[in-house]
Amino acid sequence: MKALAAKVWVAAAFTAIAATSAFAADLPVKAPPPVVEIWTWDKWYVGLNGGYSWGRSDTSGTFYNNLTGLQLSPTQYTRLNLDGGVFGGQIGKNWQSGQWVFGLEADGQWSGERGSTLFTCVTPALGGACNPVTAGPGLGISPTTTFNQEIAWFATFRARAGLLATPTALLYVTGGAAVAGINTNGVIAGFAANQQPTSIAWSNESVNWGWVVGAGIEARLGGNWTGKIEGLYMDLGSVYGAPVLTTSNPPLRFNYGSSITDIVVRAGVNYHFGGPVVAKY
Repeated sequence: MKALAAKVWVAAAFTAIAATSAFAADLPVKAPPPVVEIWTWDKWYVGLNGGYSWGRSDTSGTFYNNLTGLQLSPTQYTRLNLDGGVFGGQIGKNWQSGQWVFGLEADGQWSGERGSTLFTCVTPALGGACNPVTAGPGLGISPTTTFNQEIAWFATFRARAGLLATPTALLYVTGGAAVAGINTNGVIAGFAANQQPTSIAWSNESVNWGWVVGAGIEARLGGNWTGKIEGLYMDLGSVYGAPVLTTSNPPLRFNYGSSITDIVVRAGVNYHFGGPVVAKY
């Protein structure tokens, strides 16, 4: 009897377990909460960029007798096109407040912007102030100087302020300080007292501070990467020089002044440190 009771009890237990399992199988399974990835601009970033620049140098040049200070020819004015490619990198930090994004950015650029022209000490007549030579190889030939100028590099330090067109696309304006290395050189040529040609190469390197403004668009490409396109206008101030050819007759001095501006259009990519915010609902 005891053996029979034990068998009955075991059978009842298995029946209860089976019934419980079947009931549990009929219950709905609760899905895990959805995970939503939220992109935020509130990060540090670094990146690279490249583009093209249209620099302008509004330059005046005047020849003088370096001994007497007498002006030998009318002042000449020209605009040099300092055009060329640019390439560099940037680093920055953004802060996001709702639909607004504010930031600071610094960039450094190599520049291939350069241009050239020729200034001539105009001779109104043979034996005039620019050319006292009345015989020999210098007869009627005016003194000249070649004039080459380049924006060798530049850097900007800017604030940015923008509005989100979408959570991952930013429209912004920017402005701040700019600094550039401007190199100017040439060869000034004339004639010595013995009526033989004489010349000397000259150069001037200047570091100029100015200001910059611009605007652009930046959008997420995927992961931690964004791409941007922006345009900048820079005013880089003025450079001056006065190379002298002491071996000419009379000794020549060429005074010049250049006011330099630049328009830059460039595209770039940025890597933002830190992942997106993950929200669970």
